[in-house]
Parts: sequence; structure tokens; C-alpha cells
Amino acid sequence: MKLKLFTTLIFMISILKITAQSSYSLELNLKTIPTKEISKNESGIGFSFHQNLDSKNKITNSLTYKNSSLNYGSGNYFSANNNKYNWIENKLELTHQINNKVNWNLELKTIAAFEKSFDFSDITILGGAGIGYAFNEKNNIYLGVKRMTLFGKAQILPTIAFHSQFNSNTAIEIGFPNSAISYSNNERNAFRLTNVFDGEYYNLDQAKAINSNGNASKISFSQMTTALEYERNVDRNWYMSFQGGYQFDKKYTLTNNRGTTKYNFDANDGFLFNIGIKYKQ
Repeated sequence: MKLKLFTTLIFMISILKITAQSSYSLELNLKTIPTKEISKNESGIGFSFHQNLDSKNKITNSLTYKNSSLNYGSGNYFSANNNKYNWIENKLELTHQINNKVNWNLELKTIAAFEKSFDFSDITILGGAGIGYAFNEKNNIYLGVKRMTLFGKAQILPTIAFHSQFNSNTAIEIGFPNSAISYSNNERNAFRLTNVFDGEYYNLDQAKAINSNGNASKISFSQMTTALEYERNVDRNWYMSFQGGYQFDKKYTLTNNRGTTKYNFDANDGFLFNIGIKYKQ
């Protein structure tokens, strides 16, 4: 079932790419997050395309797959269980330029997050809408409301981003859930210092009995990540990226369907390392 779903999504994106003659990118990432009690490893692949439909409308679609695995400390009860989780995400964005200062953005995100076996109950619909306003050519602001999983459960949250282009080499974005400072000294090198709130949750194949606390049907993750990223254009279309950072306020928990915590892994804050390769056309 998982293979059939993934193949169908790839086929759909391929058709859109061919008919729209869009620009596109393909990316592969490997990430490790080692801590004292729990180490998390992630591998992911993503495909996206972008198309200007006309002078006022543009569309972006991305499809990503991520596999996560947890390694617990010796003697942990959960080390004997399956600790691998799958995440399939399709994000569709439409932006409409109302005038030279105002635009609106609509996002629809469909996610399937599961342990081994996929079921339609594993699908979650996220997304939202927002409005962007340009003060001038270098400064703009975005305000919106979206349904997201930043804190390990689906909830509606506000989003804000103020972007300022200091000069041709340096830009800054301040907001929630993402903030960043970007610098490029030439066409081949790009540096970014980012601060991101992010999280996700996965449905378990079978509910886990947690002592007297009852059963848990989901595992959720959330954290704030501060990281430095370097991207190198090694060829005309090929890019390599390296990221190192630290994760704060990390929460790994088992919850029921209502999001009530049934077990807290007491995950330690710790470092993360990521390496990626991307093809852009």
C-alpha cells in the first residue's frame, strides 16, 4: 500500500511537470541527531516544481518522503520495539499578486505519517492562508494563519515573517515559526543562520500500554532548532549543503488520540548534523 501510494504521487507530479514546463528541483538529505538517551536519524528525498501561471499567479508543488529511526539507550523498554517511522508530504501553494504591494497565499498540505502499515486514518490535512505586503523593494511582511504540527500535534497557529534585503549579499527574515539571516559572498556560496520551530507526530500500528497511564496511539516530536547552513554550487545545476546546529526544548512523547501525554521520553537537548545534495533546473 505504501509503495502504491508513493508511486501514484510521483506519477502525478511528473505529469504536472511535463505539461506545465516548470522549473524543478530534486533533493536528498541525511540527518543525525545524537543525544545521551535517544539518537534520531533521518533520511529524506524531495521533489518540487514551480510555475508562473501568468503575471499575477504562481504555483509551487512539492512532494517529500522522510524515514526516521530512534535508537534508545541500553536497557530501555522501547528499544525492543519497532522504532522506524514514515512521513509522506505533498504541499501545494498558490500565490496571487493583487497589486504591486499586496499578495495573498494559499497553502494545502496533505500528510501521511505512520509506523509500518499505512491506513487512511494516517492522513492529515494541514495548511492555511496569509497576506503579504511590500513596504518597498527591500522590505515586506507576511501575516497568516495555518494548521501545523509544530508542537507535536495538529493545531491552528499564527504565522508572521518580516523580510528585509539589506544589500545584494545579505538578507534577514524575522518571524514565527522561522527566522533566518542569509549571506552570499558570490554566486556559488550561500550561508544561512536559521532558527526554526518544528515538530511532527506518527500514528502507531498498535496502541502501546503505558503502565497505569492507559494506551498510547501516537508518537510525537517537537523542538526549536538553531543551525548554521552552508550551500555550495558545485556545478551548473548541482548543490551540496552542510548543516550543523543545536536543538532546544526537545519533547519526545507518546500520546493518545487527543494529544494527552501518556509517556515522556525526557529527551535531552543536543546537536544535529545534516548533509544534503540538490539538483535544480
